[in-house]
Amino acid sequence: MRAGFILGELGTGLRRNLSMAVSVILVTMISMYLLGLGLLAQRQVDTMKDYWYDRVQVSIFLCVDGSQYAACGGKATTSTQREQIKAQLEQMKPPVKDVFYESQAEAFKRFKEQFKNSPLAEQATERAFADSFRVSLTDAGKYDVIVSSFQGAPGVGRVQDQKQLLDRFFAFMNAVSWGAIALSALMVLCAILLMATTIRQTAFSRRRETGIMRLVGASNATIQLPFMLETLVSSLVGATLAMGLLWATVRYGVGGYLSKALVDTAFIGMTDVIAVAPWVVGGVAFVAVLTSWATLRRYLRV
Repeated sequence: MRAGFILGELGTGLRRNLSMAVSVILVTMISMYLLGLGLLAQRQVDTMKDYWYDRVQVSIFLCVDGSQYAACGGKATTSTQREQIKAQLEQMKPPVKDVFYESQAEAFKRFKEQFKNSPLAEQATERAFADSFRVSLTDAGKYDVIVSSFQGAPGVGRVQDQKQLLDRFFAFMNAVSWGAIALSALMVLCAILLMATTIRQTAFSRRRETGIMRLVGASNATIQLPFMLETLVSSLVGATLAMGLLWATVRYGVGGYLSKALVDTAFIGMTDVIAVAPWVVGGVAFVAVLTSWATLRRYLRV
């Protein structure tokens, strides 16, 4: 009887305050979607770090005629110097994992392919590129070993570490993910305020029924539970819709479009959405119950 009464009150309350319930659902959905995006963005950064740091290469660019690097002196690297650099790299295994030589023509061809849709590809000439050694490391953190050995060496123009470029990119991605989380926190605050307002209005509209329940000896829990359940149900519906949006984003956006456009990059998957789900749904339930309890303690008076 008590369970049936509470469920009946829950249904009646949701019908009476349908517009406010829909507002809570929508605000919760948007805030939790943004929070989920922020959490997934962080997981994407971690996934890309694991993927790319294992493939980080150090590039040792050699000298070409007219090079502006001080170590080159305007002269191109000789074949003897080139062979000495290669032999020294081969002797450094480990931490050197693999060594690949890329000629000036190959560097120019790769640039033309990468920037085929850019005006840069039409303006570039082969003389603007230098041949280089691409060095794969067993540990990306051992970049300093290569720098100390080859920076300023005869025939070496400069040494470039891809990890430094990736670090700047990942720092930007982290900033974006934290920005999404901060925006979601603002939306959560809006959801909390909307929940509190909804409960206040609902409690005021039912003050007569509440008074009667008090007179017949109903406990505080019996009176407050329908209000809390209304807020909880609306919030959980919003969180469920948010998870649906996150699933669609990862399934069709990341897994469908990005994974096909960027085939050489590791992306998050549905397991990451499942991992984020308890935090999103559990967080919504906690906020809804806590907001309901605090609001009812203050405003539910007879």
